[in-house]
Amino acid sequence: MTKPVTQTSIPGYTFGKSEVPHSPISLSEFEQLKQSALFTEDDVRALRMSYDVLADQTEQILDVWYGFIGSHPFLVQPFISTEDGKPIKSYLDRVRQRFGQWILDTAKAEYDQRWLDYQFEIALRHYSTRKNATDSVKASAVVPLRYLFPVVYPITATLKPFLAKKGHKAEDVEKMQQAWIKSVMLQVTLWSYPYVRDGAF
Repeated sequence: MTKPVTQTSIPGYTFGKSEVPHSPISLSEFEQLKQSALFTEDDVRALRMSYDVLADQTEQILDVWYGFIGSHPFLVQPFISTEDGKPIKSYLDRVRQRFGQWILDTAKAEYDQRWLDYQFEIALRHYSTRKNATDSVKASAVVPLRYLFPVVYPITATLKPFLAKKGHKAEDVEKMQQAWIKSVMLQVTLWSYPYVRDGAF
């Protein structure tokens, strides 16, 4: 019998671990970002409502998201080997596991220092500072910033059918999706930090 994947068995998932660097964005600055996105405690409650809705659907959600990414070669490019020009399957598989955990972490909506620090770690893994290092692969040195923000829409739009699968009222489904849109936008903003010229973030 295959054992279920746990946080500790996900390759490269280091949330809360000592090697995760301290975020250059403070919790108070993140509060200002939340206010800029009209992100409130109602959104926190909606995200946490979505946890039980999505927890047993992560693989199906990932199938949709990976199908979207895979259908656009320019989005797959960060996973292409610089040695043979082919997608690195082990890299895609490991990122998929972390992506699944990211769904759960987002739905938990626990915005403490550990969470904020891990957003910086994710940011560094998109940029040349740590891209490829976590999985010891030879691929492109950066995930182009120009794709991070536009992808927010397909990621959050395709989530709505999954949010509606557990019999919640249409009003609650809409609240959950709006909270996801705001949360993902905030996270992508944090992930953009390494790309931005010093003093401009």
